[in-house]
Amino acid sequence: MKKAKEGKPLKATAKGMELRRRHEETDDFLTDSSHLRRPAVSSQEKENLGDRIRKAREMRGLTLQDLSSRTGISVDTLERVESNEMVPPLGELIKLGKAVEMKMGYFISPGVDKPMTIVRSGNRPMVSRYGKKRSEQYGYFYESLAPEKANRFMEPFLITMVPTDVEELSSHDGQEFIFVLEGEMKARVGDQVEILRAGDAVYYDSSYPHLVKCASGKSAKILAVLYAGSK
Repeated sequence: MKKAKEGKPLKATAKGMELRRRHEETDDFLTDSSHLRRPAVSSQEKENLGDRIRKAREMRGLTLQDLSSRTGISVDTLERVESNEMVPPLGELIKLGKAVEMKMGYFISPGVDKPMTIVRSGNRPMVSRYGKKRSEQYGYFYESLAPEKANRFMEPFLITMVPTDVEELSSHDGQEFIFVLEGEMKARVGDQVEILRAGDAVYYDSSYPHLVKCASGKSAKILAVLYAGSK
């Protein structure tokens, strides 16, 4: 009887310790930000644009030379893109998407599969073509307005253009719509050249050689919606 009595508190103590241990683990999971942070960050969110391009290329069994042949983008440039040393212009992202049979939006952000997504004004991902310093030289940087929506057919951007002497004509599949929010913009499509001001809009087939840039010595801000068409 003495042993049985001595055993009961030992059993109760072990059970109590187990309950306390579970209780402490639950509290720790809910309050310790190191636990909450891990499941919130997916492998996709940790990847940069260059990482996604490289993975898509490798998934298709393509070499850098293969990708260069399909897009017209030099191997050296592709190496810099995949190593995240530079960000290609939007037109080249469309060409890369076509080359690997994926939507260009996947490179910017894969997003999640749900019917509606919201991007608040203070939480727009900003992308510079060559980093902040060189983006000024090459004319623009952009903010994605729908990074969380998966399988999107349109790519809306808020683009800030800065004065530059560089004139890069681009051509790719799809269409583009631009609405000027601030400043003046020069739009060239084929041989046609127009100056647009705040409140003006333009819609064109991007298969024609085209260019948009500041029309004066001041920066301009535009809302641009790109549609790259089917794969």
